Amino acid sequence: MRIVLNGEETTLPRPMTVQELLEHLEIDPRLVAVECNRVVVRRAKYAETPIPPDAEVEIVAFVGGG
Repeated sequence: MRIVLNGEETTLPRPMTVQELLEHLEIDPRLVAVECNRVVVRRAKYAETPIPPDAEVEIVAFVGGG
């Protein structure tokens, strides 16, 4: 399945939810925010939010500093 992930075309091995995508990418879901087709996905909904084909997904990591 093809998606655009952080601006780059990416092929996933199968349809996935947001949670499955983060697991596939080995990303800790507590440390990122996810937007799918310009809609922010609530962390509590990651496991039940499917990523549609050709979706534009942005994963943004939180950065601390002062």
